[in-house]
Amino acid sequence: MLRNIPVCISPELIYTLMCMGHGDEIVIADADFPAYTYSKEVIRADGLDVATLLEAILPFFPLDAFVDKPVITMDCSEWGNEPESYERFRKIIKKHHNKFSDFELEKRFDLYERASKAFAVVVTSEADGNVILKKGSVMM
Repeated sequence: MLRNIPVCISPELIYTLMCMGHGDEIVIADADFPAYTYSKEVIRADGLDVATLLEAILPFFPLDAFVDKPVITMDCSEWGNEPESYERFRKIIKKHHNKFSDFELEKRFDLYERASKAFAVVVTSEADGNVILKKGSVMM
């Protein structure tokens, strides 16, 4: 056991986060995300939601400072308003990374394609909302 690691972060997830390099991406996905179709590395986080994992991960996870928008989510404009969860995600990200401005938006199948190149997909029990985090350098 280690100290100060949030209990919602499994050993598999902490190992994955430690193995990622700058520029690598990790998907924190909702329960409906087709993770096994689009990823070779799937981590289950059943019983958790995206916001809980963001709150746990972001204190020690640097976002990529070399891109304008290191947090990506699905563009839901063709279906109407964005999910309520997006505003919760924004608040958490801004709390831990004050340079965060807003999400990069990707169309549904573009987001799936991007996820296929991600380091891993973490599947939560979230009802609505996926986030991709692009890792930055710990030296920044």
